[in-house]
This record gives sequence, C-alpha cells and structure tokens, in this order.
Amino acid sequence: MPNLESLYHAIPVAPLKIAALESSFPFANQVHQHLLDYRHETPTHDIQDIAFKGYLEDNYLVDCSCPRFGSGEAKGIIKESVRGCDLFVMVDVCNYSLTYTVSGHLNHMSPDNHYQDLKRIIAAATGKARRINVIMPFMYEGRQHKRTKRESLDCALALQELTNMGVSNIITFDAHDPRVQNAIPIQGFDSFMPTYQFLKALIDSVPDFRIDNDHLMIISPDEGAMGRAVYFANILGVDMGMFYKRRDYSTVVNGKNPIVAHEFLGDSVEGKDVIIIDDMISSGESMLDVAKQLKNRKAKRVFVCTTFGLFTDGLDKFDEYYEKGYITKVITTNLHYRLPALLERPYYQEADMSKYLASIIDILNHDISIAKVQNTTAKIHKLLEQYNHVQ
Repeated sequence: MPNLESLYHAIPVAPLKIAALESSFPFANQVHQHLLDYRHETPTHDIQDIAFKGYLEDNYLVDCSCPRFGSGEAKGIIKESVRGCDLFVMVDVCNYSLTYTVSGHLNHMSPDNHYQDLKRIIAAATGKARRINVIMPFMYEGRQHKRTKRESLDCALALQELTNMGVSNIITFDAHDPRVQNAIPIQGFDSFMPTYQFLKALIDSVPDFRIDNDHLMIISPDEGAMGRAVYFANILGVDMGMFYKRRDYSTVVNGKNPIVAHEFLGDSVEGKDVIIIDDMISSGESMLDVAKQLKNRKAKRVFVCTTFGLFTDGLDKFDEYYEKGYITKVITTNLHYRLPALLERPYYQEADMSKYLASIIDILNHDISIAKVQNTTAKIHKLLEQYNHVQ
C-alpha cells in the first residue's frame, strides 16, 4: 500500500486515467483492481472537495484501441474524454501472442508494432490530457543502449521521441542499462527493481529455504548483472560469486559475438543453494550453462530469478535441465506476456508485480516522492525478520 501519511498531505495532479493497450490487458486489470482497493478501502481525501474530483471512481481504465486497415496500417482511438486527466499509458512490447493481417497474411505483433501503437495512443491524447505518463515494463530496444561500430541507438531515440511527443514520465522495470536515461536528462525516467518480490516468491515456494552465509550464495551470470547481485547479496548478508563471458569477437552469430566459455570468480558453492539473478532470460542458453556449471561445482540447488522470462527458444531445454536437476526453480515477474505452458511448469514461480505498480501509479498521481516505494530495503528487512521469527 502507498505511504498513507504522504498521500494525506498531497493533492492529485489531475483525475487518474489508465489507457491500457491490448498487449497489457491481463496485467493492467490486476493493477487496476489494486488501485480500486487502495482508494475505496483506505480513502485519504475528502472526495467532496473540488480538488479531488475524480479521485474515487469505480473505473480508471480508458477504452482505447488501435484498429488496423487491410494494408496493415493502424490508428489510435481513445473512445472517451481524457481532457484534464493524469493519463498513464501501459504497453507490453513483448506480447507476440497478438496478431494482425496484412493483405490477408497473418502476422504476430513485434516490439516495433507495439511501440508504434503506443505512439498512436499518445498522439490521440496529446493536447487533451493534463499529463501523459508511459508505463513500459520491458523497455523497448533496451538492449540496444550503446553503439559499437556503425549501429543505431534505438533505445535513446525511442525515449527522445516519446518525450518530444509530450510524455512527462517513463516508468520501466529493471532497465538493461539505466544510464540510457541520459538521453532524456530533463524528463522523468524511473526503473524499478523486483528484488523484494523475488525474495517473497522464494520464501513462499521453497519451505526449507535457508537465508544465511552457510546455506546461500548469490550469483551474477555475467558482468552486466553485478549491480543486482551485489545489492541482493548485501541485503541478505551472504556471499556473492560471478561468471564472466569469454566471447569470440572475430565472429558474429545472430547479431552478437558467441560465448566461448563461462569462467567463475568466487568462493566455493559446494553444498549451498545459489540464486542466479539477472534482468532477463532471452533464449536462456547462457543462463542454463551457468546453472549446469554451478551444479558441477556441487551447488545444492539452483534458483533462477529474472525480471523478464522471454524464452525465445521455447521451454524444451529448461524442461531437460529441470529433469536432470540442474535447476530447481525459475522465477520471473508477471510484467509481460508469458507462454501459457510456462505457467504450468513445476519449476516455474511467479513474482507478482501488480500491487507494486499500483502503488507507484497512486504515488505519481499525487506527484510526491517515489523514493520510499523505489527503495525496498526496509520492506526486505521486515520480510527477513518475519521469516527468521518463523524459522
């Protein structure tokens, strides 16, 4: 729940509205329900006051869509007034389950398609909404954040394009490289981490989970995930290890230099549970190789925690590694579309982010500091105290 004391002393920027694109429907509905619960069960304002017009509503979702012509072209439509509203536009650029037709040919929606639809809804609201905020859990082109040789800087260009269209705040989760916000230095950009939700999911799903230096170790699968692993290890009071990737820089395969080997740096993992933490599973090849190496080093159990589980090469390899005992649990968030088959796997556990995002929206709507909701250290300490008391 948002910080009630802060909300008591703040006035909303404008009446809250959420324009959820079709790609984000299931998750947006969960977030919306939490917002209704916040405001109806613990109202913080006198709704008779004109300053709080629209504060207490039965529905904050805006009816909007992006229908397509037979040629594949589209347009954004907002089917109700958003004039004077604080509008939050939600999109899941990873939802490839949606389709459209071009001259009778079926196509799956790509991140490029979803990004264009996002701009269409923003364009339909520009000049009408009091403020426009974008919620894009998986940052569009987040992995194309730096240039090597003659390459486009797609993520920076996208951020600049959105802010040039009138977007005031961009909310994302576990940005591949948060420094991409340097592309829009005078606009709001916040990247939130699911560390608390990972820990809660582990505690809830693993009855004999032990959190101490003798039984647990945090692993960074590469140099890029070091920051996440260092924070997690420090807050839990356990050791950390890391792998670094040796690549063949003379070859390019699927747009990247292939990994030759993973080399481990750190203390022994023998007899310990290990948590591999990263921002995403793409194909999963690298993550599975790390898990196998940890088991070969006699780790007790391997838990994988990633914000985004894309599984672009399917689940077969993960099924195989689970059967062989290389992985025990795979935990991802519900911030994006997931394979229906994944949800049924015995090794899969969801880290629910809907309540967290609802809290973020409510606080931003009141235009107050998000520092407390962004820094979950206190919540993690409280969770650990409760866990240790039960143990």
